[in-house]
Amino acid sequence: MEHITRDEALALLKKYNKDPFHIQHALTVEAVMKWFAKELGYEDQADYWAIVGLLHDIDFELYPEEHCLKAPELLREAGVSEDIIHSVVSHGYGITVGCGATIDVVPEHEMEKVLFAVDELTGLIWAAALMRPSKSTKDMELKSLKKKYKSKSFAAGCSREIIERGANQLGWELDKLLDMTLQAMAASEDTIKQQME
Repeated sequence: MEHITRDEALALLKKYNKDPFHIQHALTVEAVMKWFAKELGYEDQADYWAIVGLLHDIDFELYPEEHCLKAPELLREAGVSEDIIHSVVSHGYGITVGCGATIDVVPEHEMEKVLFAVDELTGLIWAAALMRPSKSTKDMELKSLKKKYKSKSFAAGCSREIIERGANQLGWELDKLLDMTLQAMAASEDTIKQQME
């Protein structure tokens, strides 16, 4: 099956997501996934990693109570392949959503583990960036990110437990995950800004 193109994926995302916050998050995770693919030796799959990142929260805006449960239906309707659907759903692994169901699709491929690990973390890093005078990730250092990370009250909606579980699934130290994700966001920040304008 031919994979969905980037333009088709973006149109599909925008069909179900209108909130600029959600669109920016999707573009951020897309860019971060693409960066990780290249960094981890999956350059030939970078566009594929990126599309999974772009579509990972497709159902979140309209169906927050059924997040990761509604996604397969929306994606199948659009003819998206089952491997992408598996990857999208696996980022909710072990999480109990609003309607009471717990997502049981395990992240298997390294790409799925990266998505699981960076999803919440990109939100936390972006929140930290917005508190800086520059409002940017480009001049943020790992140590200031770690300070924010350790403060329980900061970006309390971003689950540290999920981020740490993500690092464990990858077999990485937390610092490695924080540092790489920060680099990925700094590298793609300008592109995302342009796309949001």
